[in-house]
Amino acid sequence: MQTAAFTLSPSLPLRNINNRFTRSLNLRLSAKSNDAVNPNAASSSSSFTRQSWSISPSSSFKFRPLPLLSTSDPSPPRATSVPESAGESADSSSLIKTLQLGSLFGLWYLFNIYFNIYNKQVLKACHFPVTVTVVQFAVGTVLVTFMWAFNLYKRPKINRAMLAAILPLAVVHTLGNLFTNMSLGKVAVSFTHTIKAMEPFFSVILSAMFLGEMPTPWVVGSLLPIVGGVALASVTEASFNWAGFWSAMASNVTNQSRNVLSKKVMVKQEESLDNITLFSIITIMSFFMLAPVAIFTEGVKFTPAYLQSAGLNVRQVYTRSLLAALCFHAYQQVSYMILQRVSPVTHSVGNCVKRVVVIVSSVIIFKTPVSPVNAFGTAIALAGVFLYSRVKRIKSKPKTA
Repeated sequence: MQTAAFTLSPSLPLRNINNRFTRSLNLRLSAKSNDAVNPNAASSSSSFTRQSWSISPSSSFKFRPLPLLSTSDPSPPRATSVPESAGESADSSSLIKTLQLGSLFGLWYLFNIYFNIYNKQVLKACHFPVTVTVVQFAVGTVLVTFMWAFNLYKRPKINRAMLAAILPLAVVHTLGNLFTNMSLGKVAVSFTHTIKAMEPFFSVILSAMFLGEMPTPWVVGSLLPIVGGVALASVTEASFNWAGFWSAMASNVTNQSRNVLSKKVMVKQEESLDNITLFSIITIMSFFMLAPVAIFTEGVKFTPAYLQSAGLNVRQVYTRSLLAALCFHAYQQVSYMILQRVSPVTHSVGNCVKRVVVIVSSVIIFKTPVSPVNAFGTAIALAGVFLYSRVKRIKSKPKTA
């Protein structure tokens, strides 16, 4: 029977220093047998009974653990202090964003006001709405090409499938702007925009017909003051004529058809385009579609020779046409920039306020005669538009069995 003895050297005591242990161990392991020792086995290094290991103090193992937090430290953990400047920077960032959004709304209204002013002046001098619309699309095409050529805005990669999906949008966009210019050439700016306040009415009708989106009772109720206000303003409008009235109505139908088609005709998610890029492509397509129509129906009416023969100031007509086209493209771009920052409901409310601003400014600048009944009808229609933009968020409760 074998016995094993483990000897721990007393010359290497265990010491505790700040709860970190450093050990020196001198271990001697010897195996002694009670039987007689075989001399032949003494020379065998493979015999377990005669094998011994000795670890001298000079080669002792020393355990050096990684430094840890001392558990004996009585000091409690301290919370990380937040600098006071963090709250101030957050407030300043919020203030900057608010100022930027307010500036965009101001530019949106300003560009729209000047577009209607210059556009009306050009249409009064040149009774060629198709040609005027083509000029606006042409200036927009030049601006888009310039931005893409100099990498001011990312140039999209377009294929035939995307063009086929965008084509219906371009068609109704072209017709919507053409009908608007036809109405502005026939009636006052304020009356055209009063009729265009009926856009929510056509939006609800077309969405129910083609998308199956049934309106809530709240939405239907908000349409009543819109229709009633437009009817009252139309009856009392001094510049009323049927051509201008039906042109504005056709503009409402085509513009809302564009919104419905944008939901109906969807582009693949991996090939989707942002609103500004989509508007830029539609502008170029509208120019190439409408230019041949303008030449065929109205001829070339914007040459200096023709304008001089008509007794017009060529420089003045060109300048106002250019400014109207620039403002047209600018307010559309800014409108999409705002839409990227706010919700659609907020954008609709801003659009309603924009229409009020345009109507009031056009009445003041062009000195349009407005009767109290006409002003009352316009106010009712615009109040209905504002109400529509608010109640559109209310969803009908699902019917329970």
